[in-house]
Amino acid sequence: MMTTATTNAATPSPTTQSQDALLEQIRRYWNEHIHDLAIATVPIGTPPFFDELASYRFDKLRYLPQVVDFTAYAGQRLLEVGCGAGIDLVCFARGGAIVTGIDLAEVSIDLAKQNFAHRELTGDFVVMNGEQLRFADNSFDAVYAHGVLQYTANAQQMVNELYRVLRPGGTAIFMVYNKYSWLNALSKLMKVELEHEDAPVLKKYSIGEFKRLLAPFARARIVPERFPVRTKLHHGLKARLYNDLFVGAFTRLPTALVRPLGWHLMAFAQK
Repeated sequence: MMTTATTNAATPSPTTQSQDALLEQIRRYWNEHIHDLAIATVPIGTPPFFDELASYRFDKLRYLPQVVDFTAYAGQRLLEVGCGAGIDLVCFARGGAIVTGIDLAEVSIDLAKQNFAHRELTGDFVVMNGEQLRFADNSFDAVYAHGVLQYTANAQQMVNELYRVLRPGGTAIFMVYNKYSWLNALSKLMKVELEHEDAPVLKKYSIGEFKRLLAPFARARIVPERFPVRTKLHHGLKARLYNDLFVGAFTRLPTALVRPLGWHLMAFAQK
């Protein structure tokens, strides 16, 4: 009996094995598909490379510095899950936050370390699964996951973990993709694949689904953002039509009409 019990305990269940296999696929994918790397025109890992990534990101996401106050967390412990090359985390660190960045992809963590070293900033970086955080309860004053929940194996588990490590009264900032957005519709109409649609996991959310995902938090405010700007990633006739016709026409539409169609659903939640 004892031998049988030991054998069963040591054998992973089919569910566990499939979850581990999916996590490995996700890790491998993001090691090979660093976000925005396709726009780089200079050697990877150099100071101009990180400048180029930051410039491209904040040109594309012009709303982000307007809705996220990167200076509001001075002296506070802030965790970013899925930190990538550390572009956003640099902004928090410059604002005085005590930052920790984790990512499932080793390549991302290496780049984030280089980014901080080039800028002479301090941060802790660890390869870690955001669904199984190795931090104590109430460890952080703020948590940040911009564009991560939609790509993880179990988004609810990640939300629950971030809730756990956030102190009472702390702030959580999330972003997921809006399934009813202008960009989702345009992609299908023009038959142009969006970035990372080939990822092992990609789930887009309605506002209602996003609210339910954030149910552990005492309150959450969801704001649709990310409206059309000229593309630098795509080229050719479709890109010219998009840049010259669509962007201008969209920006002339009434704000109240297009607001729910933002590609990014930002959430600001409190524990």
